[in-house]
Amino acid sequence: MIIKNAELETVCGITSKLPVNEHPEIAFAGKSNVGKSSLINGLLNRRALARTSGQPGKTQTINFYNVNKELYFVDLPGYGYAKVSKEVQKKWGDMIEKYLKTSKQLKAVMLLIDIRHEPSANDKNMYEWIVYHGFNPIIIATKLDKINRSQIQKHIKMIKTSLNVLPDTIVIPFSATTKQGRDEILDTISSVIS
Repeated sequence: MIIKNAELETVCGITSKLPVNEHPEIAFAGKSNVGKSSLINGLLNRRALARTSGQPGKTQTINFYNVNKELYFVDLPGYGYAKVSKEVQKKWGDMIEKYLKTSKQLKAVMLLIDIRHEPSANDKNMYEWIVYHGFNPIIIATKLDKINRSQIQKHIKMIKTSLNVLPDTIVIPFSATTKQGRDEILDTISSVIS
């Protein structure tokens, strides 16, 4: 897949009505600070289309990026962010659940997990929740450049074991710094939507 153009088309807050899109959607889920915005920017070859921040919890809306006028990357709010109230966290959760349940065009969910650490309780809950909604999440193991090459397979195995993934689950290591994994992710997206 070659990215020719991309733009932020729709931003949905807690009270917004979700758009009814005609093109396939690929959703990106992950806890705050796992590198979702960096991944989306890396895939789209744009420096700052998705806003990155040193502060976790920056994405508080569902953002729809129109890619090549033929599909959408859907950036979901990060979960597990401690600095927002339980009430706000619940509203975000409800918003994400509504999207997963009602989108007619959602083809796949990419679940981002930091490759350096064992998945958290929130990561496990999110994985099980996505599976419960009928999707087999594609795992993107972010921050690949932060570990030694010799450690990659060990860390992937740790993620798979910890999440107790379905047998044919795809796990793709990715580095926003080196772009390693970018082509593999785009190829996977292409095969999902074709």
